[in-house]
Order: sequence, then structure tokens, then C-alpha cells
Amino acid sequence: MSTRPDLPPGLYALCDDGLSPERPLLEKGRALLQGGARALQLRAKRTPLRELATLARALARECEAHGALLLVNDRVDVALVSGAHGVHVGDEDVSPADARAVLGPGRLVGVTARGAEGIRAAQRAGADYVGLGPVFATSTKRVDAPPLGVGRLAELVRSSPLPVVAIAGIGLGNIAEVAAAGAHAAAVGSDLLLASDIAERARLLSAEFHRGWSNLRGSR
Repeated sequence: MSTRPDLPPGLYALCDDGLSPERPLLEKGRALLQGGARALQLRAKRTPLRELATLARALARECEAHGALLLVNDRVDVALVSGAHGVHVGDEDVSPADARAVLGPGRLVGVTARGAEGIRAAQRAGADYVGLGPVFATSTKRVDAPPLGVGRLAELVRSSPLPVVAIAGIGLGNIAEVAAAGAHAAAVGSDLLLASDIAERARLLSAEFHRGWSNLRGSR
């Protein structure tokens, strides 16, 4: 993978083994892709490492077939051996610079940020995009930071030198607001994976995001 891909705008789907754990991860991933998601983050805290590497390879192939990107949460080693398109690292993971050193120039490195300084630090470390949040309150993951809200999100997006993926608490009822605030993409987990029809939910979320983006462009 010599040419680094661009992160597609729109729905950034979280394929998480902690949400609807009765559904196999590969099944969830396929449903997300069928629903039109073009960026998937594989988040698998409960899956054993060997099983995760095998799963990531299979999901990377599925993403390639759908013209989508696969990013692996935390595990730079799994991203490397699976042929994933990149990795997303947080505060307690491998540093963005070390992730880049391992993965090379041809893969994406995303970094979690809580505010303007985190965004600038991510840029200095060579990140390709930031996952910025929490935008809204969330019960999926404990976050020691107050929700930004849509207004603050818009301010940070305007000043960000990197594409912003809005994270936390995003669903069908607010994803258009997130897009209208200027976010490049919106990460969604619970609202997707707890739906009875994941593919249809992905289609609805994507449509709402692009409706919000259209409103943003129309207001300029």
C-alpha cells in the first residue's frame, strides 16, 4: 500500500465487539458495508489477538471489495499484518509517531483529541485526521472530558488543520447537526449496531449526514 488513501467523508462506522456481542464482527462489518459505509473502524477489546488478526484480514478484503477503508482501533500490529488501511490510536495507545513508523507512509493514522491543543499535537505527530469529542454524552465508553456540543465542535472544525471525525453520542437524531457543524465525518457505534437492521440504519445515517452537509454548503 504505497499511496495513502483519503478518509472518505460521511459515516465513520464503528464495528465493535462490545455492542450486540451476539452478532459476529464479520457479520456486522458486512452489514455496514452493505449499508454504504465507506470507513469502518474495527474496535475489538474482547476478541483474542489471533482471532482478531484473522478477522481483520477478512474484513480488510470485504472493505476492498466495497471500495471502503478499514481502520483498526489501538492495535497497530493487527493493522500491519491484516492489510488494513490504517489505525486509530487514543491517549493510552501507541503514539501517533510510533504508529506511523510501524505502518509507513501509505496508511492512515487517526488520533483522538479533546480540544484545540490535542488537534495541534496530532498534526505535529503526523496524524491524518482527528477523532474529536465527546461531542455529546455517551454511555458506550467512559470519557473524562465534558461534551463539546455542536457550537464548540463547529469552532474547532473551523480552526482545525486536520479533517475532523466527530465522536461520541452521535445517532440518527443529531448526525445532520454534526455535519452542518463542518465535521468531515461522524463516528457512530451504538445507534448502528443496536439497530435491528444495521444496513438500513447505515443508509439512513449516511443520508442524514449528507443532508447536514448540504445545509452547510448552502449557508456559505
